[in-house]
Amino acid sequence: MIAEIGVNFYDTARVLSVSPIEAAKMYIDGAAEAGCDCAKFQSYKAATIVSKNSPAYWDTTKEPTQTQYELFLKHDAFGEEEFAELCEYAHSKDMDFTSTPFDYASADYLARYVDFYKISSSDASNLPFVEYIGAKGKPVVVSVGASYLSEVDEVVRALARVGCSDTSILHCVLSYPTDPVDANLRVIETLRRSFPGVRVGYSDHVAPDPAMQTLSTAYLLGAEIIEKHFTLDKSLSGNDHYHSGDIVDFKRAIENFRWIDCVLGSPEKTVLLCEETPRREARRSLVLTRDVRAGEVISKNDLMSKRPGTGISPIFVNVIAGRVAKCDLPEDTILTWDMV
Repeated sequence: MIAEIGVNFYDTARVLSVSPIEAAKMYIDGAAEAGCDCAKFQSYKAATIVSKNSPAYWDTTKEPTQTQYELFLKHDAFGEEEFAELCEYAHSKDMDFTSTPFDYASADYLARYVDFYKISSSDASNLPFVEYIGAKGKPVVVSVGASYLSEVDEVVRALARVGCSDTSILHCVLSYPTDPVDANLRVIETLRRSFPGVRVGYSDHVAPDPAMQTLSTAYLLGAEIIEKHFTLDKSLSGNDHYHSGDIVDFKRAIENFRWIDCVLGSPEKTVLLCEETPRREARRSLVLTRDVRAGEVISKNDLMSKRPGTGISPIFVNVIAGRVAKCDLPEDTILTWDMV
């Protein structure tokens, strides 16, 4: 479970009048409290990620900034020093640390800190960059939103070409927020069938529902990695808060995953220990419908299947019919093999 903190902490720092690094650590604390496995950030500089005139592609009623450059400029203050500190802090909370690099310089310095690289959907077609990251010898997780299946195949092949032996791909819809009708979670199954050699997961942009059903459904469909944007306050205006989950949401999702694991259990079809008594008492045995004296032949008409299942099974009705009673047997006797 990856808490995609991204750059949400900048807004919290502004509202609480604390430094961005303090706010970022508060987010790591929150992710740890929620039970997440990894705290994830984003590493970029506005000048190297986007041209100055690139238009917004998000819901501007939630985030009113009109150009990508303006938005990224608000959240690009951190560099190696800050991410080194956050890495150490995340590890102190027994969580993995990663940050998505959006340029070669970030990819280089993050190599010293990240437990795995995360590549954004926006760079899934940037194969030279993908190969550069894949050659660094660390596990790589790639979101494949807004991609055709053929493009997913290209990115998987690109990572294999440069020797990346631990690749994961995340189904994702590159729309903020994603309408539930566009989530298309069955793509998780498609990716699992199409790429059996890689781990498949889900990166979620659907606004949280009260029961966190979107993430639970993804988990049921086989997502081994789940990533979702994380916030300490969903009411904050700004970059990603409006489709992020908070501590309560993440806790509920993780509880759901554990419940799913519990009820899915084992694929082996057998009689469970908890079923042994009900199996014996609720199954049926051959029972006499009349008094039968010793030496009499038992016919089919003398037999009925009744509970409990402690006697001769009804599957042997044709074996018992025509046999002789060894002793006097009253009506409603549950037959056992020593009686005939």
